[in-house]
Amino acid sequence: MQFKTFQPPHRTLMGPGPSDVHPRVLEALGRPTIGHLDPQFVAMMDELKQLLQYAFRTTNPLTIPVSGPGSAGMEAAFVNLVEPGDTVIVCINGVFGGRMKENVERCGATAVMVEDPWGHPVDVDKVELALKAHPEASVLAFVHAETSTGARSDAETLCRLAHEYGCLVIMDAVTSLGGIPVEIDAWGVDAVYSGSQKCLSCTPGLSPVSFSPRAVERIRSRTHKVQSWFLDLNLVMGYWGGGDATPKRAYHHTAPINALYGLHESLVMLAEEGLEASWARHRRMHEALAAGIEAMGLELIVAAPWRLPQLNAVRVPVGVDEAAVRQRLLAEFDLEIGGGLGALAGKAWRIGLMGYAARPDNVRLCLRALGTALAGVEGVNAAAGVESAEGMLGRAAA
Repeated sequence: MQFKTFQPPHRTLMGPGPSDVHPRVLEALGRPTIGHLDPQFVAMMDELKQLLQYAFRTTNPLTIPVSGPGSAGMEAAFVNLVEPGDTVIVCINGVFGGRMKENVERCGATAVMVEDPWGHPVDVDKVELALKAHPEASVLAFVHAETSTGARSDAETLCRLAHEYGCLVIMDAVTSLGGIPVEIDAWGVDAVYSGSQKCLSCTPGLSPVSFSPRAVERIRSRTHKVQSWFLDLNLVMGYWGGGDATPKRAYHHTAPINALYGLHESLVMLAEEGLEASWARHRRMHEALAAGIEAMGLELIVAAPWRLPQLNAVRVPVGVDEAAVRQRLLAEFDLEIGGGLGALAGKAWRIGLMGYAARPDNVRLCLRALGTALAGVEGVNAAAGVESAEGMLGRAAA
C-alpha cells in the first residue's frame, strides 16, 4: 500500500471556524523548533502572555494559552473553579451554554439553568431572578458570543449582577476575542477562555485563557484536587508562571512549540492593526455582507442589536436543502460556510467573517456563490447581493 504526501485544497473558510489562517501565521508555523524550556522560547512565552493581556484588555498575571482547543480552555475554567457540591448558574441560549452545563455536572456540582431561545441574548432579568433564588451559587457562567446562533449577550451587565450576588464569572469568548469588544478588567470577568482559530486568524489547537486574582485565590484555596491533572492550573502556573517573576520554569508538559509561534505572530498582527481597528473592520465587513444578504431577500436570524459581526446566521428559505447548498459552494467555489446546530439544524447557514476572513473579497465571493446556488428560488433576488454589498464597501472605503 502506497501513501502520498497530503496536499489540502485551497479553500476560503467562512464557516463558524476554523477561519482563514493569515499567511504570516503559516510562515511562523514553519520556523525551527526549539526546546520548550529553551531560554529563547521562555522569553517568547512571556511576550505571548503580554500580547494576550492586550487582546483580553486585562492585567491578569495568569493569562496564558492552554495547550488544546477552546473546549480545553472551557474545561480548564470549570475544573479549576468548580468543586463538588457547588452550585453554578449556567446561561443557555445555544449549543455552547449546554456544554457549560455538562462541565458543571462532571465537576460534581449542581447546574441551575437560565434558558433563552436560540438566536436571542441571555435575559439579564432572568439571571437576576436565578441569583436571588440561589444564594448558595458561587459561579455564573455564560457565553459572550454564541457560535451556534450568532448572538451576543450583555457581558458587562451579567458580570455586574454576578458580583452583586457574590459569584465569580466564567465567560466563553471563543468567537468574540479580536472581533468585538472583550473587556476583561472593565467588566470584571474572573475566568475567560477563547480559541486561536476564530478572529485571531490562527490555526486551531490553542485556547487563550485569563484568570483574575480572585479566581487564582479560589484555585489555590480549593478543598478538593482539580479533577484534571493536565488542566490543573496550580501545576500549569509552574510552567507558564502566575505573574511572579519566576526565573526558572517547572516542566509540566511539552508545549506545542510551533503552534505557539503561530499564535504569537497572530497577536503581533492584532497589535499592529490595533484592537479598535480590528473591531471596526469586522463591523464593516458584516454590514456589507448583511446588506447583500437582505438585498437577496434572505433573513438574518438574530436581531440587529445583538448580531455578531463575525458570525452571521442566515435563515434558509423554505424548500431549500441547506446542506446541498453548502456542498455546492464547496465543490464549485472552494468556499466553506457552516450549517445550523441543535435547534437551528437544517434551518440556518452560519457565515463567518473572522480574522483574516473578514475582508472585502470574501464578502463578494460569498454573496456571488450564494446567489448562484439560490438562482431560481422563489423570493430570492440572486443578483442583488453583490451590488448592494459593493455600495456598503464603497462607503466604508471612502
